[in-house]
Amino acid sequence: MDILLIPGLWLDGAAWTGVADTLRSLGHRPVPLTLPGQADATLDDQVAAVLAAVDAAAGEPVVVGHSAAATLAWLAADARPGKIARVVLVGGFPGVDGKPYADFFELRDGVMPFPGWAPFEGPDSADLDEEAKRTFAAAAIPVPAGVATGTVRLTDERRFEVPVTVVCPEFTPAEVKAWLDAGDLPELARVKNLGLVDIDSGHWPMHTKPAELAHLLAAAAKLG
Repeated sequence: MDILLIPGLWLDGAAWTGVADTLRSLGHRPVPLTLPGQADATLDDQVAAVLAAVDAAAGEPVVVGHSAAATLAWLAADARPGKIARVVLVGGFPGVDGKPYADFFELRDGVMPFPGWAPFEGPDSADLDEEAKRTFAAAAIPVPAGVATGTVRLTDERRFEVPVTVVCPEFTPAEVKAWLDAGDLPELARVKNLGLVDIDSGHWPMHTKPAELAHLLAAAAKLG
């Protein structure tokens, strides 16, 4: 099965290398995406890149979104509800219609640079050693302002028919259930077929637990 791998903020397709290697060994066709990242790129540009990969896939692919890119995966489900077998969200949740995509940190000179590790102290980064942190920061790609501040537009309620699996890294399935009960995840709450799976990692399991994450993605793919 084709498994499309959408990286989160500041990452490109290379972030998925270890995951992709294991998925291939399990008989799948991983497609790591590098999203448009030029300074004038917009959220629409990134959505278009994801949809092009969906349209080029053999059969119905699994679409995986990490962190903020959970919203990109969900926008793909909204645009292609009959074409996607399953959405897998790794450490992130779908944004809601009318809200900015990822305006989380300060914009400078038209981009949102990696803010350093202070905002991610604790469970997010506890499994990254200092060398891994330096490597991550050195390779981080600034997010274009037109992406970070782009408005999420959801239009097709058939998206709720697309099965969803949430991979829970720095949070637990129990916490997700509590957030659902509290009304904090309105898009996820309307999904008809929702699964929650745990992984003992920080926010970037593709770096720290790539083989384990790949096996979780493969298991999700088997569910169709």
